[in-house]
Amino acid sequence: MNDWKMLTLVGGDQQGIVAKVTMVLYRNGWNLGEASMIRLGGNFSIMMMVTGEGDVEQIVAPVASELGLHIHVDDISGGLHQHLIPNFQVRVLGADRAGIVAQVTQALVDAGFNILELESDVAGSPDSPVYIMNIQGFAQATLEQVENAVAILGDIDVSVSSVETLIG
Repeated sequence: MNDWKMLTLVGGDQQGIVAKVTMVLYRNGWNLGEASMIRLGGNFSIMMMVTGEGDVEQIVAPVASELGLHIHVDDISGGLHQHLIPNFQVRVLGADRAGIVAQVTQALVDAGFNILELESDVAGSPDSPVYIMNIQGFAQATLEQVENAVAILGDIDVSVSSVETLIG
């Protein structure tokens, strides 16, 4: 079974979404590969690699309808077990304004940084919003080179640290 699909579901956050979606997949013989599931604002988003027999959209549709979720399915290649292991973590904290993500990620790309995971949140209050972003990635560059690449951003507080991964 190497016929992978990317199943994406998005809708209002509510208890039981993950359990109901994964249970209907399991009961219909579908297997999960990698997945990302997260609350974003008042919404919940699922992206998961799945493989199995039949039409996954038809299998999940009754549960999605019950939960008010939108479904999207794409054919993809599996590519499991071929991942870079992150060697840097970047943390960003700043007054929320347009362009923070674009500026930070461009500075990282210019340093040869490959983003493997990015997660962000908006905290504070409507009058004084704070943007928080955590990025994990891989670069052949040194810690100092990555730090220098984001140091030019001025009004954005960016910290870079090495990720120590113990394998074996």
